[in-house]
Amino acid sequence: MRMEWWILISVYAVSTGILFFIPKNKFRLAVVAILFKQVITFLIGLVVVELGLLEYPVRLFPSVNRTSFTYEYYAFPVICAAFNVWYPNKRSTLFQSAYYVGFTSVLTIGEIIIEKYTDLITYIHWAWYISWISICLSFFISRLFCRWFFAK
Repeated sequence: MRMEWWILISVYAVSTGILFFIPKNKFRLAVVAILFKQVITFLIGLVVVELGLLEYPVRLFPSVNRTSFTYEYYAFPVICAAFNVWYPNKRSTLFQSAYYVGFTSVLTIGEIIIEKYTDLITYIHWAWYISWISICLSFFISRLFCRWFFAK
């Protein structure tokens, strides 16, 4: 089995493991965050791939969709759920900003490593800073949506 498939299996295992650490009282928030993030990644991911900015040479369901099902529909939404569940509401603006930067940077660094050493993603007309900005913006939009959805 190729290294890429082991990475995909590991991503599914880690993402599923994250779900088990979500507190029961925050489960509804996690579900809303996952579903909303899937809407965002479905639309943006398809546009990016169809415009030829990114390519996913090794992926699940290659005859159905040219985007990465694993990342766009499972791993990224689960991480977004964790982001929203453990968001530091009562902390300073500086700490909240660092929270955004931390989550976004870890995902971007992981993507850069995967792009450089595997065939899971290929940048065509793309750069790491575009990923960083789009990931951070999607976290921000999902946070706004979750705050609005659960407003009292």
